[in-house]
Amino acid sequence: MSDCEERHCTFSKTTPTLFAGVQRSAIHVLSLHKAPQARRTTLQRFPQFTNLTRFPTTNPTMATDASPRKCLGTDCNNDASSLQCPNCQKLGKESYFCSQDCFKRSWPEHKKLHKQSNFLQSIITPKVVSYPDPATGHFNPFPTYPFTGSLRPVYPLSPRREVPASIQLPDYAKDGIPHSERVFTNRNKIKVLDAKEQEGMRKVCRLAREVLDIAAKEAKPGVTTDYIDEVVHKACMERDSYPSPLNYCHFPKSVCTSPNEIICHGIPDQRVLKDGDILNIDVTLFHGGFHGDLNETYYIGEKALADVDSVRVVETARECLDKAIELVKPGMLIRDPGNVIEKHAKAYDCSVIKTYCGHGINQLFHTAPNVPHYGKNKAVGTAKPGMCFTIEPMISLGSHQDRTWPDDWTSATKDGSRTAQFEHTLLVTEDGVEILTARFPDSPGGPVPRPAAEVA
Repeated sequence: MSDCEERHCTFSKTTPTLFAGVQRSAIHVLSLHKAPQARRTTLQRFPQFTNLTRFPTTNPTMATDASPRKCLGTDCNNDASSLQCPNCQKLGKESYFCSQDCFKRSWPEHKKLHKQSNFLQSIITPKVVSYPDPATGHFNPFPTYPFTGSLRPVYPLSPRREVPASIQLPDYAKDGIPHSERVFTNRNKIKVLDAKEQEGMRKVCRLAREVLDIAAKEAKPGVTTDYIDEVVHKACMERDSYPSPLNYCHFPKSVCTSPNEIICHGIPDQRVLKDGDILNIDVTLFHGGFHGDLNETYYIGEKALADVDSVRVVETARECLDKAIELVKPGMLIRDPGNVIEKHAKAYDCSVIKTYCGHGINQLFHTAPNVPHYGKNKAVGTAKPGMCFTIEPMISLGSHQDRTWPDDWTSATKDGSRTAQFEHTLLVTEDGVEILTARFPDSPGGPVPRPAAEVA
């Protein structure tokens, strides 16, 4: 799963990877977490958003409570004063802080609540939810949204799948907040795994490959993406593993399923797969305290295999990943894979999605480094033995730009063109790289021949 977007997580500007990040996220993180002075400089530019409103404690309209109100500041356990965020006040929300300084320190995180609120509903008419189909009960929850392609969400979503108490949970499983990622991101350090940790990564990645292969065998015309989610969830439970996407930054499902023009972070729903679709399945497992992440794009039915453009984008994405992996070894600059990926994509008249990137992975689902997939990027860092990260290029037949559906997760190409993605979790070794999520000899899918006219 690619690094996630800001509206979901706290460690980057646009980054998931349920699950699915962006290179510019690294720059944004530095601006927020670099130093208090940098934060103050940013906040001083927008004083209207950083001044708390003080309410007298005797205000008869203020709700009273027997216990002290707690400050909503990030990592603050103090009791709140009567200072309230003015934006939240306008939205009818209560959000109190212990001091002006605490509010300013918390602003980069707190402002995201405004985006997730009903702010737009105060200035435009809320969108109408379509009525369920009398025959099936299915409906499109965003009937007035200007979708970029032919794909539509098919609701209702199935209930959240249960996880037995015996399964080890990541820290976000209950409240949706990846607390440990927040702490580590602030340090902006690329972790080097010791021998025991590397073995933990090998194990979880093997399990993740098993689960993806099981899901891929079920991906065929006539089944729903919600069924794929059910299959993945069950396979995770059978392996004493937690499906990492589930409730990660509140993602509602156990896997990401992204058909056709959906770039990444597609939410499994009641849509039936059709002959001619292409489908990316993005699986991540949490087992033994480690995450293993991989994805592949599959042809659904014979029509997909016969479609020249579908084959072009899928095989180009597959080859882009392979060529990028060939670079990985100690001393490789983190920015280098993007140059190779973009060059190969352009050779087949495809473009590289720039919004999302590969990411570090270990005990944390998403962490440093960010690994961009486009050329001439400014990523920092050098590969060292023991580092573990993903490379997961997203390749489009058309525009490299994307649009996010109103569900705040599903990312689609701006022009509705088809897109494909492949991902591996990689471990840098002393003399090269180990593909921890490598395909098994009997793994479904795999490369198909390009039309003769297309071979470069």
